[in-house]
Amino acid sequence: MIRTLFQATTIPSAISPYDRLHLKLYYPALSTGSQAERLSGIVPADKRHAPMPIVIFFNGINIGCESYHWLAVRLAQANLITVLYTHIAETLPGVIGLTPGIDLARVRPDTYGSGPTCPAIQPILDSLAVLNDDAASPLFQAMDLGHIILGGHSAGGTVALQNGQFFPQVKAIFAYAGHTMAATMLGFAPGTILKIGSKSTLLLRGERDGIVTASRSRYGADQQTEDPVALTFAKAYQPAAGSMAYDVLIQGANHFSIAYPLDETMGRFFVDMEMTRPGAEIRQQIAEIVLAFIKQWVLPAAHAVINKR
Repeated sequence: MIRTLFQATTIPSAISPYDRLHLKLYYPALSTGSQAERLSGIVPADKRHAPMPIVIFFNGINIGCESYHWLAVRLAQANLITVLYTHIAETLPGVIGLTPGIDLARVRPDTYGSGPTCPAIQPILDSLAVLNDDAASPLFQAMDLGHIILGGHSAGGTVALQNGQFFPQVKAIFAYAGHTMAATMLGFAPGTILKIGSKSTLLLRGERDGIVTASRSRYGADQQTEDPVALTFAKAYQPAAGSMAYDVLIQGANHFSIAYPLDETMGRFFVDMEMTRPGAEIRQQIAEIVLAFIKQWVLPAAHAVINKR
């Protein structure tokens, strides 16, 4: 069975009340049938596959965790402990909403590459370490903190791409509709693509992504400019031995194909194009591709470490 565990932490550099992170961890569980489980609903992790690699998934702007629940369950079913989180803070100056957490001071021509652009990552890692060491936690000694995958959608995909290079325990990155073309309002020249390091990287994009198309003016790009996701694949990834980058174009998919159910009272869904294939079929394809990527580039290394212990 798949169960979830909640945790809360804070971003030390943020100002209250916009410093709170509410985590939701999905994990494979194995019931003992105890009375304590029946009363609390808390079921310990299935440790037959422990320690298990971790996926930290970053949401798109104004897209709630519930839209990625389906993917988190699929990943947990593959013995990947998966972390979603809710963070309410500024998405733009003076605008409050759901955000993966972006430090714009670290995304400028003179600062990019000097450190993480997402201040939420380290507090999340610290919280996971505490849970992993807590004998009272259902995740006690269940997590492989040395094998972490960053994933994300839209702006969350950008966060995943930008930050893997700063954390040695991150072994791979995947992003749906995420890219690193930089906004000119931050001082970058039109069309600038920010480097992302050399971790194994999977870029997925929908053939009918209306959001990326409608947002090109932010980057000083016109409609004739190549897709920012394709340009990220071509220019941002730094080739290295033992890693690989992939660019996958999904037929009939749009910007929000990964988000289901989608809360249409938030975000910019009305700017997107219509999907031309069933959403369930596209989501199945996304999950299969992501899992194949992780099995290729993370699980063999994680299993090798376990076998040496």
